[in-house]
Amino acid sequence: MNWDIAEGNWKEFKGKVKEQWGNLTDDHLDVIAGKRDRLAGQIQKAYGITKDEAELQITKFEKLNKDAPPKHLP
Repeated sequence: MNWDIAEGNWKEFKGKVKEQWGNLTDDHLDVIAGKRDRLAGQIQKAYGITKDEAELQITKFEKLNKDAPPKHLP
């Protein structure tokens, strides 16, 4: 998964993030703005987990979504 692509297409990509981490609000998603490190921080806060656990979850998410990059809107 390429986070440069995710950042560039954040409006389309954030739906996948919201599906995975439903506790993240639209405000959280706005703060994240496609940045992997910000995603980890927001997951930590929203779920009360450690940084290592957040990183593990993101790694699993990346593997699940590696073949499905966000599509560009016409």
